[in-house]
Amino acid sequence: MEMSDKRTAELFKAFCDENRIKILKLLQTGEKCACRLNEEVNVTQPTMSHHMKVLCDSGVVVGRKEGKWMHYSISPEGAKAAREIIAQLTSVQKENEDSSC
Repeated sequence: MEMSDKRTAELFKAFCDENRIKILKLLQTGEKCACRLNEEVNVTQPTMSHHMKVLCDSGVVVGRKEGKWMHYSISPEGAKAAREIIAQLTSVQKENEDSSC
């Protein structure tokens, strides 16, 4: 699966913040309400909303609305895509012998 540079950057943006890492760890045990995540991470509601937007934009997290509450979980498809892009970016590919500086 080939991912655009923009999508790859969105994915890495999701992983480059300490609070978002905490949120992902909390979601490893299953779906959580935004209010529960906010209590555990101890940030303001607008800050939590920003973090959740970044995580959802990356595709690694999905949200669903139930009444007035948002519930978040790790997306199996998004997690798979993240693993694949990291594997692609870190695989060593042999260059053509003919290429020179």
